[in-house]
Amino acid sequence: MSVPGKVLLLVNGPNLNRLGQRDRAVYGSETLSDIVRRVEAVAHRHGASVRAFQSNHEGAIIDFLQQEGPNADGLVINPGALGHYGYALRDCLADLCLPIVEVHISNVHKREPFRHQLVLSGVVTGQIVGLGAAGYELAAAYLLRQAMPEGETS
Repeated sequence: MSVPGKVLLLVNGPNLNRLGQRDRAVYGSETLSDIVRRVEAVAHRHGASVRAFQSNHEGAIIDFLQQEGPNADGLVINPGALGHYGYALRDCLADLCLPIVEVHISNVHKREPFRHQLVLSGVVTGQIVGLGAAGYELAAAYLLRQAMPEGETS
């Protein structure tokens, strides 16, 4: 049974448009389009749709979230480097009234010290780090099964 209107936002931050090209040892060989298709497949199995967005600019991401967030049921976000210093993005996420899972492809805690702090952690429902592109699917499945299950309205 699908729930009419269930919408999952999928947002990717700076440099994630270069997935599949940049440092494959860290980020893998899948492209952002591949990841979007994987998340769409998870959403489809749950009767939901996906609105995907990527920008290298924090303000554009905030604009998208302020416009689309009120009509969404959940958010998967890979903020990229904004996860380490994006306080304006943090404020935007805190203002959204929906479950949010932050995803990082690499294990940021095993990388450079500046990557160890994730400023969004206090305003997101959960985080998935270091599981590669599969982290996106896990985040979507969690949101669609746990945070926005069938039969509930937003």
